[in-house]
Amino acid sequence: MRIGIDVRYLSHGLIGGIHTYLQYFVPELIELAAEHQIVLYADTKRPFELHDLPPHVTVRYLPWSNPASSIVNDLLMWRSMARDTLDVVHFPANYGFGPPGARVVLTLHDAITIMPLRETLRSEGQRRTLYSQAMIVYLNLCSKLAVRRADMLVTVSNHARQDILRYCTFNPDRIIAVPHAPAPDMHRIDDQAILDDVRRRHAIGRPFVLADALKNPGVLVRAWRRLPADLRNRFQIVFFSRHATPLPVVEEAVAEGAAQLLIRPSRADLIALYNTAEVFVFPSWYEGFGIPILEAMACGAPVIISDNGPMPEVAGGAALLMHVEDDAALAVHLTRLLTEPEFAGRQRERGFARAAEFSWRKTAARILESYEAAVRLPVPHAPGLTSDDAKRT
Repeated sequence: MRIGIDVRYLSHGLIGGIHTYLQYFVPELIELAAEHQIVLYADTKRPFELHDLPPHVTVRYLPWSNPASSIVNDLLMWRSMARDTLDVVHFPANYGFGPPGARVVLTLHDAITIMPLRETLRSEGQRRTLYSQAMIVYLNLCSKLAVRRADMLVTVSNHARQDILRYCTFNPDRIIAVPHAPAPDMHRIDDQAILDDVRRRHAIGRPFVLADALKNPGVLVRAWRRLPADLRNRFQIVFFSRHATPLPVVEEAVAEGAAQLLIRPSRADLIALYNTAEVFVFPSWYEGFGIPILEAMACGAPVIISDNGPMPEVAGGAALLMHVEDDAALAVHLTRLLTEPEFAGRQRERGFARAAEFSWRKTAARILESYEAAVRLPVPHAPGLTSDDAKRT
């Protein structure tokens, strides 16, 4: 096969879920697909992150000079792909438009980008700006078009698969769930000096509960206020955030002295924080998968999650569950994990075992299978975007 993959997230200097997805599955796929030709489509925004690629891999660089370049490449990348006479193309970031004659595999990480706009624009967990709302509209239109033109969809959980089927009429037999995995560097750290150094540099003076400041932090703050005073005095919350302006409730907790906020901690520091945390709390409103659950488990943190979406599926019985807004239940779980060391230890061991069931090699193998299934399908659609597509938006 001649395989094309849109890997621009690896040339943008980005962080986050899609970048992680590409960062780990693409190298594994390259090793597994040694008998195939692979063409990677990056751009020139930042230096490309993959190096020392083997002979069966070629990198094509699309021009980038300003943010509008990304939109141009979104819509016209198929022309560059057409010159490479590909059998299958993979768009791993929810949308993309392939060249004539090539089968299109699209990774739709969740249903957010194909939901009705009235639902997506009301989503929780972000500060609403004109730019962010415009991006939501753009991604929604592109994703819906891309799904209509795809030959096969890959998603990240069975729950996400069912969610996608609620919002589109795609053939269910052509939607496959391929889970993510914790990164190889997410592991237990035995060197206490490393852990002590991270706590010292971030001035973390008490044992702590770790949480993502963008994933429903309000329920954790409310639960914290329910804890007995002695627990609130002995422990604290440490929020981490990839955005400099988290939700106001986080700032309130910091002002009260109940929490610290770490903006964009390094990956090494985040791994150490997972290792050091008494508990990792992930009461997210919505996830396609929820990879932080497995990351925390791989590092040895007992985990509490909300019981919605795919998160119970990911945790596989190795996390404590709560309703997404049930601060009373969360307070009960926190109290037990913070006061019963033997119970917390059992939860750690369950988490280790669950995280070990996942690997990026397994993910890449399933994705390669999806390519092979796609090329057996009838010759697909015409290239790029047509006037009919524009009318349907």
